[in-house]
Amino acid sequence: MTDAVTTDTVEAGDHACVTFTDAEERLDLVAAFVRDGLRAGQKVVCWTESVRPEALAGQLAERAVRPGAALRRGQLQIAPVDGLLLGKGTGGAARMVDVLAREAEQAGRQGYSGLRVTADMGWATRPLAAADELVAFETAVGDLFADGRLCLICQYDRDRFDAVTLAFAAKAHPKTVAAQVYVDHPLLRVCRQYSPAGVRVAGQLDYRHADVLEQALAESTRLDRHMHVNLSKLDFIDGACAGLIVATATRLPASRRMTITCRRAVALVLDLVGAHAAPRLRVNRVDEQR
Repeated sequence: MTDAVTTDTVEAGDHACVTFTDAEERLDLVAAFVRDGLRAGQKVVCWTESVRPEALAGQLAERAVRPGAALRRGQLQIAPVDGLLLGKGTGGAARMVDVLAREAEQAGRQGYSGLRVTADMGWATRPLAAADELVAFETAVGDLFADGRLCLICQYDRDRFDAVTLAFAAKAHPKTVAAQVYVDHPLLRVCRQYSPAGVRVAGQLDYRHADVLEQALAESTRLDRHMHVNLSKLDFIDGACAGLIVATATRLPASRRMTITCRRAVALVLDLVGAHAAPRLRVNRVDEQR
């Protein structure tokens, strides 16, 4: 049975998958995976398909990862799947496994304690991709984890893969990586954000879920030195929940701070309940950043 884990518990020897519908949440998990690998002195490789390498580097930088120096010294590599893994044409599972094996061997020769790889599996949905190559890759790659040095996370976009393939992916990976979720239904999602660390809220938030919000904020207060409350996809917030966020920021000691990212309408509500007077609170409006 596949174990559901959070990104901060993934370690050397793990073969895991991320299945996602929210591209921003996927990038958040990838950023945390990259950040933790760099901090641990491991080599990190990102094979990207849906996001250009230079764009992915920018997305990592926005999520509290500093890719520049790691890219220059070779500890971090960001490359497109096509060409490197697939070659000209469709490539194949055997080629992909060989590339992974060489990367793991090279990381050891370079003195890294291990190799972390995250791969966007969207290549398997291309018109020329053979359907059985994905199955062959996920089956054959298991032999590379024997020495406990490789950690691999495969990314599956639920909007691109059919239900049968997603079920196979869940079965093929011993672990499934996901954000810790406090509430998830069509009108509201509250989950932990890992990079930068804090809380992510999307949808519509009112007093009926104040207890859930309070739980998420309390955990971030306990775990994170500086709290990031991502409300960029929040359409509505009432005064009760806005006041709860501001009160949390107000209670922070002088050495800590809270940063909120939100839309203009949400920022207005936060301001009405005293955000402008909280010395350790900073509100960034996403509509002003674009």
